[in-house]
Amino acid sequence: MKRRVAILISGRGSNMAALIDAAKLADFPAEIVTVISNRADAGGLEKAAASGVPTTVIESKPFGKDRAAFEAALQRVLDEKNVELICLGGFMRLFTAEFVQRWYGRMLNIHPSLLPSFPGLDPHGQALTSGVKISGATVHFVIPETDAGPIVMQGAVAVADDDTAETLAQRILGIEHRIYPEALRLLASGKVRLEGDICRISGQAAPDEILIWPAVD
Repeated sequence: MKRRVAILISGRGSNMAALIDAAKLADFPAEIVTVISNRADAGGLEKAAASGVPTTVIESKPFGKDRAAFEAALQRVLDEKNVELICLGGFMRLFTAEFVQRWYGRMLNIHPSLLPSFPGLDPHGQALTSGVKISGATVHFVIPETDAGPIVMQGAVAVADDDTAETLAQRILGIEHRIYPEALRLLASGKVRLEGDICRISGQAAPDEILIWPAVD
């Protein structure tokens, strides 16, 4: 049985599209049963509908600062769809600790940096200001602290001397689209287990490649 997945978005939904495309494969262990947005003008809604995925809008603005009331409305939709796993795809609303705990180990997020480095806003600008030579993206479980949950998967790119936040973001986006579906595949297939704050992956061999930048002979 494929695991039932909801994707939560607030914007264009590029990672959402990558997840939907991956889930179309016959051997993918999860199905995207709904896309939920907290904004009616989110561009990803049209993409999801074009892919045949049902969509729901739960406008967050009318709830104001009452996060619990918004989450209650969200949970009703998740229950109606019998959702088992959640993937956040640019969902720009914070959850209460209670909601996060309810979905602990079943809710994934992706962040465009090699966490724990550069959490929060403007990770690409943070990377450039810090002068790192390698950056990337991280898929992690959601916990109450922002961008701090157990890490499931990471992918890296070299940072060029002439990079801007925009050019670096574009290259990292390509990594995001590769690792998010694979992280969901691992979780949905039961290969992910949590040992405290550490995520362990079963049946996966470590790669032989080493990325060094600047390149050395």
